[in-house]
Amino acid sequence: MVKKDYANWSKTELVKELDKLSKRKKYGIVWEDKSEQVAELCKEKLPILEEDKKKEIKTDDKKPIHILIEGDNYHALSVLNYTHKGAIDVIYIDPPYNTGNEGFVYNDNRVDLNDSYRHSKWLSFIEKRLKLSKNLLNSKGIIFISIDDNEVAQLKLLCDEIFGENNFIALIIVQTNKGGRDYLEIAKTHEYLLCYGKSNNIKLNEIPKDISVLKLEDETGKFEIRELRNRNPKFTKENRPNLYYPVYINPLLTDSYGHCAVSLIKSKSYSIEIFPKNSEGKDSCWRWGKKLVTQNIVENDAQKSQVVAKQKRDNGWNIYEKCRKSTTKAKSIWDDSEVRTERGTIALRNILGKALFDHPKPVELIDKILRLSTNENSIILDFFAGSGTTAQAVLELNNQDEGNRKFILCTNNESNNGEGYKILSDICYPRIEKVIKGYKDLKNQKIEGTGGHLKYFKTDFVDAEPTDKNKKKLVDKSTEMLCLKEDCFDEIKKAENYSLFKNSQDTYLGIIYSDDGIEPFKKEIKKIKKKFITYVFSLDESAREEEFEDVADLVELRPIPAVILNVYKRIFK
Repeated sequence: MVKKDYANWSKTELVKELDKLSKRKKYGIVWEDKSEQVAELCKEKLPILEEDKKKEIKTDDKKPIHILIEGDNYHALSVLNYTHKGAIDVIYIDPPYNTGNEGFVYNDNRVDLNDSYRHSKWLSFIEKRLKLSKNLLNSKGIIFISIDDNEVAQLKLLCDEIFGENNFIALIIVQTNKGGRDYLEIAKTHEYLLCYGKSNNIKLNEIPKDISVLKLEDETGKFEIRELRNRNPKFTKENRPNLYYPVYINPLLTDSYGHCAVSLIKSKSYSIEIFPKNSEGKDSCWRWGKKLVTQNIVENDAQKSQVVAKQKRDNGWNIYEKCRKSTTKAKSIWDDSEVRTERGTIALRNILGKALFDHPKPVELIDKILRLSTNENSIILDFFAGSGTTAQAVLELNNQDEGNRKFILCTNNESNNGEGYKILSDICYPRIEKVIKGYKDLKNQKIEGTGGHLKYFKTDFVDAEPTDKNKKKLVDKSTEMLCLKEDCFDEIKKAENYSLFKNSQDTYLGIIYSDDGIEPFKKEIKKIKKKFITYVFSLDESAREEEFEDVADLVELRPIPAVILNVYKRIFK
């Protein structure tokens, strides 16, 4: 990283720096932290959301509500730290690669190859956002980050620090250009996909297997043989004693492929004894316990048995299962043609009529990520939304498997590389609208829309100084944030000092903006007779429970703005 220039530092500054260096971590990544205007602004202004109702897209009340946020992603992530803390299942981002050519902007200035602080600026930029995003992931959450050679080494160390080295899942190689960029000494054909979990107990979905590998067949169906010995060196006789036991072989009973019958009971017929051994001949263990092996053995019938033995060339024996799985784990190299960048360019041109965005990610890449990491109800966040590929991938996958996945996309509306087109208003939003409503492609063929429901928000601000007046302003501006937090947008009553909302899951939300709204609010909910999540204006952290004793069974009270201010106090400290 760039060296610091201490020549002009004061004595006080040098003492502080020495103290900091003495406490510095012994391993990791260190860089010159560069202040960022959008973060500094939050010391004076607090971010909020305001809905642009004119840009709402709604074709089907039964479809999940997706969210598009216009504004700097630092501010959007700050709001989401209140509305969606611990609620996100999957994050995918395609941040600036810091090539020096793609127009990475820091403090309103483009960072080019001649900027001696370009790596420090990029790390300062991405660190702030990754720290905010980590808070959003639930305990099983996963983040995928596209990156290339310019920052992959630094990003890996940074993610080790933020997400934890033990939570690293994979550095996937994605072949983006089969021919390669041949102006380099070695033609570059790939980028990377860095993947971390919120914890080290992450289970990814498996992907469909090429069934051509199932070359064997019996009356049950096609299969391949898979060793029953556990190949993981961490699992041994000592730490898995219940998986260490003998299997006995009858070499005279075979199926049509020469696989021999096995048993867990030694007898005159089953006389060859086999224990699990690793490649060094040391005691290992099986993948299955005795109960599961017993369930998969058909006595004296190797043809029907699902556990069999086969002699090796050195006259030793292996024990196998007849594996019929139609899925497999994803590999760390993605070289299928669907993930190449050119497909993203073609897809976007087909939707918008022209290529307005450089190197958009292909829908198939995001689709593959979603199939690996989501279920039908997952919430997916992309805070570098760019051309909107993530939105299209979510909408189309929901359409295919009738899922209810929701996306949250964040992006600013800056010019796309100075070409006159705005990223959000000219590219991302029109793309989402066309995918939802349908469009005609470049061949004039009609492409049916997926249907859907999108709400459009913009970031705005209120003064941060904690005066009573500013607290009241924050409450007055909090409606959209609270609706987003509770996923409750259908307004059923709007009064001067309170509002009522509900959603299709029969959740009810009440917001009381001032003291004058308490009594009419209570009167209204007594008529509705439903329990309301109720946010009530309070200058402190009390929810003023004593004023709601007569409707205690109809309210779940929460004070505002204290709950919002406490989140901002934590992240802007």
